[in-house]
Amino acid sequence: MMTGKLMITLTMTSLLATTVSGQEVRNDTITDRVHQLREVTITESRRQHEVTSTAPLRILDQKQMLTLGVTDIADALHRIPGVTLRDYGGAGGLKTIAVRGFGAKHIGVGYDGVMLSDCQSGEIDLSRYSLDNVEQLSLVIGDNDDIFIPARNASASAVLNIHTIGMPDANTKPHLTAQMKVGSFGYASPFLRYEQNLTDRFAISVVGEYTYAENDYPYEIKNVKQTVKDNRTNSRMNTGHGELNFVWSVDTFNRVSGKVYYYDNDRQLPGQVHYYTNLNKETLHDQNFFAQLLYQTRNRSGWSLKWHGKFNWYASVYKDPLYPDAVNDASYWQREAYTSVAVLYAPSEKWAFDYSLDYSFNNLNSSASRTINSHPYRHSILQSGTAKYHNGRLTALMRLLYSLYLNNAKMGDPARDMQRLSPSVSLSYKLCEDKDVYLRASYKNIFRAPTFNESYYYHYGSTNLLPESTDQYNLGITYSHQASPFSLQCTVDGYYNHVKDMIVAVPYNMFVWTCVNVGKVKVLGADLTANAAYHVGEGHRLEVSGSYNYQQAENRTSEESPYYGNQIAYIPRHSGSIALGWENPWVNVSLHGSGVSSRWANNQHYESTEIDGYWDMGLTFWHNFCWSKQQLETRVDVKNLFNKQYEIVRFYPMPGRSWQVSLKYQL
Repeated sequence: MMTGKLMITLTMTSLLATTVSGQEVRNDTITDRVHQLREVTITESRRQHEVTSTAPLRILDQKQMLTLGVTDIADALHRIPGVTLRDYGGAGGLKTIAVRGFGAKHIGVGYDGVMLSDCQSGEIDLSRYSLDNVEQLSLVIGDNDDIFIPARNASASAVLNIHTIGMPDANTKPHLTAQMKVGSFGYASPFLRYEQNLTDRFAISVVGEYTYAENDYPYEIKNVKQTVKDNRTNSRMNTGHGELNFVWSVDTFNRVSGKVYYYDNDRQLPGQVHYYTNLNKETLHDQNFFAQLLYQTRNRSGWSLKWHGKFNWYASVYKDPLYPDAVNDASYWQREAYTSVAVLYAPSEKWAFDYSLDYSFNNLNSSASRTINSHPYRHSILQSGTAKYHNGRLTALMRLLYSLYLNNAKMGDPARDMQRLSPSVSLSYKLCEDKDVYLRASYKNIFRAPTFNESYYYHYGSTNLLPESTDQYNLGITYSHQASPFSLQCTVDGYYNHVKDMIVAVPYNMFVWTCVNVGKVKVLGADLTANAAYHVGEGHRLEVSGSYNYQQAENRTSEESPYYGNQIAYIPRHSGSIALGWENPWVNVSLHGSGVSSRWANNQHYESTEIDGYWDMGLTFWHNFCWSKQQLETRVDVKNLFNKQYEIVRFYPMPGRSWQVSLKYQL
């Protein structure tokens, strides 16, 4: 038996095991997940963590994404049940997600442990993040088992965490990764990563990536008996991003890490496709810079402290030269200053307590005075107190989040101030002492403050809006069997979500709309996941992974409305994915597919606004060549294998059959 003292020591040490980019520890702060000491290594697999988690958790690591043929972040999200993706098509098309009926504004996105923010729209465009520098994607719905996190990380209904690739081993030799991707429709993307431990305590990494794509893919639309064939226009993307990361292990108990990030995307915006017209010349130039710093410390008495600091700057320049009698030009600049302090106390191997305090300042300026009427700014203060108990079979987590938003504006009336207390509780219980069968249940109340667009946008926003309030309930059972040569993992979760004071835009007259709190939505659904692997023989391994989601997301605003009970726009009742991978000594193969049932393009379900369902198949081949300490990975992807014509967003056709070839060299 491991002594309580050693358990606490391992737990505290794990809190310092962050990588160069300042990412959060992706492990449980009591029941040791992955901890590395000089003499002791304790591990829990990614799949086991999904089974033991108190709230629904889905993790895709780099190895599984390769085995199951995941090609980009959109493809990865299609493999996660409960996720509804909005994709406007092409390599650079805007991509946002909804989870279990909650819109993109309710979903937090973390990048190496620190949440990304967009105070203007509240939505994070995931198309800007490629998988080339990603070690792991994880989606937690509800509260994370890791309680040693900033308060902001607990303030969303669900959080998608993007974890970049960690640092090399303790040796001081340089490590280099160089990759080149080319594909259909003018796609080309070089990637370079250099990393090195300069000393036994200080390491750096540099990442550079560039992507160019014409995105001029063919499509066809049908009008009764007539079929129109054309190519996508005004879809060029020209984007790149760079990162500089470092980590400094000051001593056994203190560590500092940081990241400097820059992103630039100068792209054309493809418009909606209608019969006989495909003319559009809109452009959008996005720039994003941020720098973040993390300091962690611990002592022998069970106390740990974590401090985050971040500055974020984001610019967006939009132009439409076809605007009647003028050029529609709008530029926006966002700034954020953010800091967070978290204190963890683990008095025993069973109990841990966390207090986190976050402060952020956001403002938004615009070149178009007609659009933003008052240069708004906001002070946000978030505090969370969390207690966690674990006794071997039972894990329970309780959290109370206090949110305070203070709004103001340099000109005009500011939005109202708002504050809330948001409780949450989750637990997991091992039903059989000798088998990995767990029952889990969770509840979370959270609210979303209106975005600056919803409060201040010209002829659209309202400063009188109340925050949206959500309640989410989950009940599930998980099972895991790990015994060579066969392994199996299954999860089944049923959920009920309720949203009140939903913010919706309603017309004041033909030209003026305004945002009001009138919406209520109820979501009833179920998620199923399964993953099985079998080692057929030496050098041969089969893996199959599948997911299914049912969502009944209905408008419950008013029983007198003719739209009462309608399925919410763009949320399918059925969605799913499946993938089969075969690893062998010759050429590894993966056959995979994902799809959804029909959806509606609006909440009113007007005639001819139903979007057909689809099933998209893909095929992947890859092989690794190794010599000495060098490795060359070759990969070929065939996307949309059967050339299915479909739309995710109405009037934005997706690409048909396409290909992509990549070569990756690692030293």
